[in-house]
Order: sequence, then C-alpha cells, then structure tokens
Amino acid sequence: MKVALTNLVKRFANSDRAAVNELNLVINEGELAVLLGPSGCGKTTTLRMIAGLEQPDSGRIAIAERDITDLAPKDRRVAMVFQNFSMYPTMNVYDNIAFPLHAVKMKRGEIDRTVREVAALVNIDHLLERSVRQVSGGEAQRVALARAMVRRPEVFLMDEPLSNLDAKLRAQLRTEIKRLHQDTGATFVFVTHDQEEAMTLGDKIIVMNKGDIQQVGSPHEVFFAPQNAFVASFVGTPSMNMFEGMVSADDTAGYRVLLPGFELTLPARFHNGLAKMTGNRVIWGIRPEAVRLVAAPGENTVGGEVELVEALGSRDLIFVRAAEQLFGVIVDAQASLAVGAPCHLHFPGAQMHLFAADSERSLQNNLPPSVPP
Repeated sequence: MKVALTNLVKRFANSDRAAVNELNLVINEGELAVLLGPSGCGKTTTLRMIAGLEQPDSGRIAIAERDITDLAPKDRRVAMVFQNFSMYPTMNVYDNIAFPLHAVKMKRGEIDRTVREVAALVNIDHLLERSVRQVSGGEAQRVALARAMVRRPEVFLMDEPLSNLDAKLRAQLRTEIKRLHQDTGATFVFVTHDQEEAMTLGDKIIVMNKGDIQQVGSPHEVFFAPQNAFVASFVGTPSMNMFEGMVSADDTAGYRVLLPGFELTLPARFHNGLAKMTGNRVIWGIRPEAVRLVAAPGENTVGGEVELVEALGSRDLIFVRAAEQLFGVIVDAQASLAVGAPCHLHFPGAQMHLFAADSERSLQNNLPPSVPP
C-alpha cells in the first residue's frame, strides 16, 4: 500500500532542533524504500511515527489514502521488525510465530496453515519445533520476520534488522529480504545507516540528515548524481574525494576549477551552472572508483606518490599524495603498487562532481554515465 507523509514534524524536549522537520515523502505501493543516514538524522523516528510508536507534533501519515496519524499501532495494519529482535524464550519457533494469531483469536487450523506457509517463505520450516534458545542469530531474525508476516500487514517496517549480525549473515539476510519483497509484492520501509545495505536492497533511497530529506532517488541516482555535497560524501565507500576550489573562465569559453596545487578543465555539462560562478568558491569531487592511473602526465592529470595501500581482496584502495592533497583511488589488486611508488592520476571530466560552496547544491546539468570511461 502507498505510504504518504505530509509536513511531518517531531521534536524532543531535550533537543534544540526538530528530529524530523517538515518531512514530505511518498512511498509507492510495492516499493522497497530505504531511509538512509547517519545516527540522529531522523530515519528511525520517521519509521516509529509510521508505526504509531511515536506521535508527530504536526503533519499527516496516510496508508492507502487512509489517515492513520492518530490511530493506535494495532489498528494501522503495519508490522515492524526491530534491530534488537525479541522472542518468547519458553516457546518454540512455531509458537513464537503463531503468537500474534492467537492474540486475534484466529482458528487453530488457519493458524497452522499460515505459520507453515510463512515459515517456508523465510526458510525456517525445518525449525518450527526447535526451542528458540537453540537457533542462531540469523535464524532468530528469520523468526522475527515470519512473526511480522503472519499478521499480513499492509506495510513492513524494518529498523536496522541486520545490524547485529556478522557480515556473512547480513549478506544472506539481505538476499532473503529482497526475495521476500519480490514474492509478497508488499510495501517495505527499511531503515539503515549501512550504504551497502541501502544500495543492494532499495528500489528507492531516501537520504536524510539532521531531520531533513537530502535526496530521494534510485540507488543509481544517489550514487552517480548526488544533489548536494552531503549526499556525495555520505553515499559511497570509500568516500568521494572532495576539495574546495574556485571557478575560473579560460580562453576557449570554457571553465576551469582552481584547486590547491593544481587546476582542472571542467566538462560542458557544468557550463550552464557556472555562468554566474566565475570567481566563486566551489566544492569539487570525484569518486575513488573513477580516478584513473595513467603512464604519463596530460590534461586533467596530476603526478603523485603512493602513501598508503589497503587491500580489499580483488581491489586495493591506495592513497596518493598529489599536489599536497591526499586522494583515495581504487585499483585492481594486480597493479601491485607499493608505498612510495610514483604515479599519475587522471580525473575524467564525465566523472567529476561540482557543488556550490555556500549552498552545497550540485551544479551539474545531467546524470553522468553509470560506468566510468
């Protein structure tokens, strides 16, 4: 079902700013939407207001055009899976899943059919008779998912449900949640601070900071076309290389950005945004994946020296000191670059990002290609 949040505001007594500030958001029916941002950005507060666990100070919450702002949680037809999932320790897996159905006095035969059907969907049908004390962390989270599913909610709400699991289990459960979303066709709202989780799960990503929405878009859009410097710096691991500089017009009716120790020619897609920016401060950026190692100096190239190497398996993250700046660069591990090795870095114009220094808004005119040239 569609979820619509209109002018949503939430303040807490011990804070001098709104936890959620005039938030407007539409999550379409059947979408898996991810609220992404750092701690304190308002993502969990937003989720809890949808669930009815927090009451907004003002604004409206609607599911399928039905105003639920003042409804009790039990009347909202939503199910929530928490970061710290809890189970009834004296019950087995079957009874933990069935508990919400007994609470609404469903018939025993229908309870049994529903529990077994849902358990099969999340691959725990072989665990139904097992004590919850005997299940692993990943299995316990599947039990929590199943217990939410049996209520047949209109919307699934998930508050960092994978953050307490190890890396391998997180990857497995991400796949399970994605498959579950595809199988059920339900609307999911998923909260996380983990960018990889957001990028792999989300149809739509809502990036938040300090109670405000910074950008709403597909994983492709928030990664390759960040609308402001915060999104550019927060989304992506390792972080984007970003430096302050100044815009300058060159002799060929083009533009350059003057950065500490070097300058670069800016691509034409920035030109409309730079007509009034000459002489003004900007923030220039490029992702580590987009920087290229080249054999010789040339346009938009700067020489430097490898200062640090971090092995990432098939790739290495190297840090290169160039023009008195430190650049992160992703390279193939086969390059075998050692600390102290000289190199030349090339910055493809198609992969550059530019933001106004005062507003931090993007100055680009269109979406760059998804694959660096």
